[in-house]
Amino acid sequence: MKILYLTNLPSPYRVEFFNELVRCGIDVTVLFERCNAQNRNQKWRSDEKILFQEIYLKSIKIGNESSLALDAIKYIKKKNFDLIVIGGYSTFTSMICIEYMRLKKIPFVLNADGGKISQDSWLKRKVKEHFIGAASAWLSSGSVTTNYLVHYGAKRDQVYEYPFSSIKNADIENPLNEEEKEKLRKKLKVKERFVVLSVGRFSYNRGYGKGFDTILKIASSLKNLDIAFLIVGDEPTPEFIELRKKNGLDNVYYIGFKSKHELADYYRMSDLFIIMTRGDVWGLVVNEAMALGLPIITSDKCVAGLELVDENNGFVVDSEDFLQASTAIQQLYNDESLLKKCSESSLKKISKYTIENMAKVHLNIFSKLIKKV
Repeated sequence: MKILYLTNLPSPYRVEFFNELVRCGIDVTVLFERCNAQNRNQKWRSDEKILFQEIYLKSIKIGNESSLALDAIKYIKKKNFDLIVIGGYSTFTSMICIEYMRLKKIPFVLNADGGKISQDSWLKRKVKEHFIGAASAWLSSGSVTTNYLVHYGAKRDQVYEYPFSSIKNADIENPLNEEEKEKLRKKLKVKERFVVLSVGRFSYNRGYGKGFDTILKIASSLKNLDIAFLIVGDEPTPEFIELRKKNGLDNVYYIGFKSKHELADYYRMSDLFIIMTRGDVWGLVVNEAMALGLPIITSDKCVAGLELVDENNGFVVDSEDFLQASTAIQQLYNDESLLKKCSESSLKKISKYTIENMAKVHLNIFSKLIKKV
């Protein structure tokens, strides 16, 4: 089985996923549009040994992550692959490849790691329908994304769902006990007894896209409680430094970029994970937090939250309603049994969302598609 993938960046979870496909017996060739993103710390890159054939296209960089790489077409022309998978339609390279295959009647599979129906202009909707509808089959990360694909022209009976994730089986572990957490908090210089963690980049729409301003409002409303709010990612923008100072938020900690290994300790010492994004195609940090047994509070704009969080392991709240989120945090802060129940439910649910299982599901899907396409 020979599969050709086109994707934009060698993000760590993709490298690990492509390697796992090889371990499943698939011959994988990946066309990368770029070797890095302009707005990401280079420590973010994976150091895992490459098992698949990687090809970096000659491209013109556009923006932070997009590009134009016309030489992608020459690999499609070879026609020596059992299946071609296009990882999205939002880059100029992917659009050109999709248009070429549509005109040449070359079947391909369109992959969507996430997606949520939005209020689009007439033109934007038509563009989405044109490129999404051109595929022969679709890969979807879950029911929310499937509805998104079907809304823009996919055939529901040709949409195949898989458990999207960035974690491996080995990444799933039981939470630390209180004594172990306390040791980690001392090591990382956090004095509060209850820790609420958020992970994301301030560079995404200056921090407002990730809803960090909402988290500061939540922290302000709960200053009377012994709760620390940690935001881990990149460096805060000047306005967020000023907001913290102006509102006297000594319970808010801005933590810079951390490697995957370093970040794990922040998850381990925390009691709760929160993501108040105003728009996330998926939100892999939710998977990562659940893998370490954290209850989740997520906004209704986070697709991972909509797919993975329910009343058993956390709360889904309005992205703009900081009081709703504050109330949810107080419930977990005051109810140890609820906290434990949500923790256990997170671990149980995330056990199916591993890279190993994602690769196995893809193997089964590809076997079916090769017979059809």
